[in-house]
Amino acid sequence: MSQWKPCKRRDFIRRLKKLGFEGPYSGTRHHFMVYEQHRMAIPSNTEYSVPQVRFMIREIEEIIGRVITAGEWHEL
Repeated sequence: MSQWKPCKRRDFIRRLKKLGFEGPYSGTRHHFMVYEQHRMAIPSNTEYSVPQVRFMIREIEEIIGRVITAGEWHEL
């Protein structure tokens, strides 16, 4: 069973694109990505910690309507 690991911003955006998100687009304070009618803010730090990755993945799961496992996330 895979464990969650810190993730570089560039890799995080690449994985979101593989899940069907578009962007990133410039916002007022953060960049954001779009999935159908949903917007997701992308923090500007260069690397995301494990708690931050898990928090954003929970948000992604709500947007796309399914669970993303650590193994699936690392394969993207």
